Amino acid sequence: MEITPKDYPTALVHLYRGEIGRMVVYRTRLDTTTNWAVGTTAAMVSFALGNAQVPHFVFVLALFLNLMFLWMEARRYRYYELIRGRVRWLESGFYAQVLLGAPTDWQAPLRESLIRPRLPISHLQALSVRLRRNYLWLLAVVYAGWLLKLDLHSASFISGARIGPLPGFWVLILALLLFLALVAISLHYRPLVALRSKHVFLDE
Repeated sequence: MEITPKDYPTALVHLYRGEIGRMVVYRTRLDTTTNWAVGTTAAMVSFALGNAQVPHFVFVLALFLNLMFLWMEARRYRYYELIRGRVRWLESGFYAQVLLGAPTDWQAPLRESLIRPRLPISHLQALSVRLRRNYLWLLAVVYAGWLLKLDLHSASFISGARIGPLPGFWVLILALLLFLALVAISLHYRPLVALRSKHVFLDE
């Protein structure tokens, strides 16, 4: 099949439409995972605080589920960033050149992305973004509900935090260290700065 110069604009337009469709699908998948996390957090916090007979360590389950959703969403976000990069190269390159007549270096990275697709960010970087935007706040709600549960339904705050053979003091220490680790991960990566330094047409 012979490709003529007039075929290129048509092919790029169809590529742009296809990538927009894929980006919308992945955006919806991201929102779906976040909605699962929000619903789970609201249900479990309400259930635990509304019933004095429910043990406080039910919040451990809420924490685990949120971390599981975070892991899933970070993976989806990596693919979303790959597709969004292609869309932005077309918008900031091809369409800018059509409208403004100002050529930019967009064809090489787009061609490389199509021939040898490579996810633009690591899983740790994706975790950082999703934590900062959504999950750190949801986890803060879980922690706040847990502390409120201990305060309302335990005779002693520290002894009430006990889980099986693990003393309450160590439970509180471990919980604090985990939350600080998640805060540190959330500050690990900022897309706007990193992508500007690579001259990539993405934004946070």
